Amino acid sequence: MKTILSVSLTLTALLAFAAAPAAANAPNQVVEEAVDLLSEGLDVRRDELAADEVALREFIDGILLPRFDREFAAGAVLGKHWRSASDEQRTRFVSAFYETLLQRYADGVVEFDMTRVEVLPYKGDASKRTTVVKTRVRLDDGSKVPVNYTLVNREDRWRMFDVQIEGVSYVVNFRKELDSEIRSTSLEDVITRLERDAGLIADE
Repeated sequence: MKTILSVSLTLTALLAFAAAPAAANAPNQVVEEAVDLLSEGLDVRRDELAADEVALREFIDGILLPRFDREFAAGAVLGKHWRSASDEQRTRFVSAFYETLLQRYADGVVEFDMTRVEVLPYKGDASKRTTVVKTRVRLDDGSKVPVNYTLVNREDRWRMFDVQIEGVSYVVNFRKELDSEIRSTSLEDVITRLERDAGLIADE
């Protein structure tokens, strides 16, 4: 149950930030507006999206791509390997990482009930480059899971780059997973593997 919930919450969190208007000034306002927008969209299209994988990916991509800070998130995931990567490798990794993210979490979106989300009063500092908005998500048994969203302010707008569910960061998880693989192979091999898994290049 917790694994399925984590999958659902992670991409739902990403979409929540992406769905809100880019001009929203307060980070908590971004979340509150997004919860309403996602709830309305899923109410109308849930059955369609559950039955059509292509439509689901297009729905997610249309909301997420313009507002999720793919480059900042990708750099955070690669960590020290980002600094040693070439410009060409960085560009390829950003695309492959984003597509992998969509593939890994897409199915969880249609299963999630946005009415379970409670946005807590914002206590962060919106004058800083990054900030955290906290929410709680109610489970079937009535217990509540803390879900914290981290945003970065670049180019005068807030965009999403990390989600923590019960203290577990998806950026940290990806970083550990890929760092181990890069150490045993190479950054180039990992990028190529992600591109292949995401369907960006054909299998050899």
